[in-house]
Amino acid sequence: MAQLVTVTSSDLPESRVELKVQVLPAALDLAVSRAAGEMGKSLRVPGFRKGKVPAAVVASRFGRETILDEAIRAELPMWYAEAVAEAGIEPVGDPHIQIGELPTNDGEPLPFTVEIGVRPTAKLGDYKGLKVDKEELDAGDQRIDEEVQKLREQAGRLEPTDGAAADGDTVVMNYVGSVDGEEFEGGTGSDQVIELGSGRFIPGFEEGLVGATKGDERSLNVTFPEDYAAEHLAGKDAVFAVEVTDVRARKLPEIDDAFAEEVGYENLAALRDDIRERLTESEDRRIRSTFREACIDAAAQNAKVDIPDSLVAGRASEIWEQTIRSLSAQGINREAYMQISGKTEEEILKEAAPDAEQSLRRESTIAAIVEAEGIVPTDLQLEEALEHSAEHEGVTARELLVRLRDEGRADQLEKELAARLAVDLVEESAKPNPVKVQPKD
Repeated sequence: MAQLVTVTSSDLPESRVELKVQVLPAALDLAVSRAAGEMGKSLRVPGFRKGKVPAAVVASRFGRETILDEAIRAELPMWYAEAVAEAGIEPVGDPHIQIGELPTNDGEPLPFTVEIGVRPTAKLGDYKGLKVDKEELDAGDQRIDEEVQKLREQAGRLEPTDGAAADGDTVVMNYVGSVDGEEFEGGTGSDQVIELGSGRFIPGFEEGLVGATKGDERSLNVTFPEDYAAEHLAGKDAVFAVEVTDVRARKLPEIDDAFAEEVGYENLAALRDDIRERLTESEDRRIRSTFREACIDAAAQNAKVDIPDSLVAGRASEIWEQTIRSLSAQGINREAYMQISGKTEEEILKEAAPDAEQSLRRESTIAAIVEAEGIVPTDLQLEEALEHSAEHEGVTARELLVRLRDEGRADQLEKELAARLAVDLVEESAKPNPVKVQPKD
């Protein structure tokens, strides 16, 4: 990939650096040309088809400075990433970027400066042969009994009953709600089904139906929560006239060979053996992951790492933004999450600070181990790491590695794999201190 920028790096106090960057003329001219092309797509000029307006005509219409501004807006993230890679730093937090004087002619570079926090340097202590607690798995009968009981409850069937409704039973009902004697929108329902104890209705509603039988009519006095979604009802007292049309109790099967056959096993012993095997596999993975983390935490505890508060705040912000991106994929935005959690953004960032500091301490320690041990992944190790991705793309791991190198994207893979090998080294040399625990949910 062609070089886009040149960079000069200077260290600043508190684990920060300043990057003086120049976007090379060829890269800048290409960005301006792209920006003009994009702007020209929406420009209508007599004598030219829409989207086919030459860059020179676009420039005459908008002016060079406007096009240059658009080019910078579009390309700055890529130039920043290139500058970071060129400087060989590991940024922490948001950068402060200042654009220099804009070039007035083609063939001139664009200067800008970046101030950013960077991962601190660790001074290693002992990191080999560490004594670290490691859980011992005990997939005992109690946990297996719990898993069997879950399957039993899932296999249960709802059957009509003449008895009184209890928690866990399902009630079918008609209801009419009113506030100050007036019915309200959304307060009426017919043939509504509710599982008592599920917490789906407002507080007091489900509790008011405990003990009801088919044909009962009840008047339930409840209060809408202060944070109820329908603001016109929030905090208000209401009365619901409820008619119970049916009560259904969940009938659970006996735990025997017939039940095991119903859920797909030869007999109860085979079901229990399968549960034990699955518990063992999942817990082995969890215990290995927890032990690896504990090994690095032990090495990090022995290391000396100066982590300024500004870096902790920067990493906490990164964690928060990653959380928001993950939640956005589930349809939950920043404001909705803060409302659900009942916390301000400042409180969330403060709570994230300990995890942020520990993650920086781990990363710094791992990087120092990579350097101390001279860890450089071999091509064979890189290809093994790429096997899954290569299979998905329909190429060999070797072909994918060559392509990543040609595109300048192999460096990050090499860094990640080197870090993993460093953790392997610490884990494999550690002396496990067995701690017996029951498997966790």
